[in-house]
Amino acid sequence: MIFRLLLLCVLLFSAALAALVIMEKTVPPPGGEADVILILGAQVKEDGTVSVQLEGRLQAALSYWREHKDCMIVTAGGQGKNEPAPEAEVMRDWLAENGVPADRIRCESRSADTKENLRFAEEYIDKENARLLVVTSDYHLPRAIRIAKDAGYRAEGIGAPTLPQWWIKNHFREVLAWGKYFLRKII
Repeated sequence: MIFRLLLLCVLLFSAALAALVIMEKTVPPPGGEADVILILGAQVKEDGTVSVQLEGRLQAALSYWREHKDCMIVTAGGQGKNEPAPEAEVMRDWLAENGVPADRIRCESRSADTKENLRFAEEYIDKENARLLVVTSDYHLPRAIRIAKDAGYRAEGIGAPTLPQWWIKNHFREVLAWGKYFLRKII
């Protein structure tokens, strides 16, 4: 009995992981010019520099911004226990150091998760009319776009690639996050 239950859990998790990979690989590229780029935060190192994952997100956003300079950038992310500054502020500084004028960047530094990123960013975004480009990691992109659409945004996205050494950990966590997402929708 326990073996069958364990086997069922492994099969369900494997199916969810396969679905996540398919969703991740089939997110359509942005279909036009965004009004706002929303960069979702990730870990800041204890020395105040961006992590590899966060730098990937910033590079992806910067590449898009260089081709579409009319859009505003909103950095979103609070401050973790081991982070010397809020993720949003570190991202703002990184973008400024890489050529984005300060008047094109807004900072949302109160959020703790994607849903809050979008809610607190509303002070900078006209969600009824703006086209939102969500920039996050590839594994997180389908859920981030879904959460943005649930919140009433017209959202598309770009996913920064995950390095192979973190693929399993990040995808495992994202499968669990999708489970939490669906439970919240049901309850």
